[in-house]
Amino acid sequence: MDAMAAEAELPQDLVERWTRTLLAARAGREGPDPAPYAANLLDRWAEPQRRYHTTEHLRAVLRRIDELAPYAPESADLELVRLGAWFHDAVYRPDRSENEERSATLAERALPEAGLTPAATAEVARLVRLTVTHDPAPGDANGELLCDADLAILASDEDAYRGYAAAVREEYAFVPDDAFRAGRAAVLRQLLDLPRLFRTSYGTEHWEGAARRNLERELGELA
Repeated sequence: MDAMAAEAELPQDLVERWTRTLLAARAGREGPDPAPYAANLLDRWAEPQRRYHTTEHLRAVLRRIDELAPYAPESADLELVRLGAWFHDAVYRPDRSENEERSATLAERALPEAGLTPAATAEVARLVRLTVTHDPAPGDANGELLCDADLAILASDEDAYRGYAAAVREEYAFVPDDAFRAGRAAVLRQLLDLPRLFRTSYGTEHWEGAARRNLERELGELA
């Protein structure tokens, strides 16, 4: 397949979003063509082992950042948050535990090459690593935005949530049922034990209650 044909098969809405975000994050600095970086990332997000952590998840997180943007404090850097979304699951293997670290390392390697400053690169990598715990410090505006956008799927309507849970199970198809139920239940309890799932005021108001109901229902079904 030639390069033009391969580019034509990429989701153009995401290519355009990547280009806008990268150019804005460069803030006028010179840099290479954004397109090859978009192609590399989108190839990663389309890998066959993914069922939930797909390009549709990437789209959903970016849409949630857009939803949160009007309520973001002035200290937030939305373009770096969006780059954090692009990289946060760029490396994803369900059978490995270091995906976030490897994704952050990818950002640290790619973004200086793509024209970002060292400080901007470090912030994107920090945000990616933060998605291990989804526990930003108080006042971490960028971290709150990315973590809330990533967890917003938990507040979906019942059918969408069931689809999400089923897709996660498919990603872990290599895990026997009993072991998966135990591990998944532990994750759900850990989330439910948090004082707040969402850290932005918008997420707390609009998503917290629905997310907790979904988590409690799934936990009951696993039991």
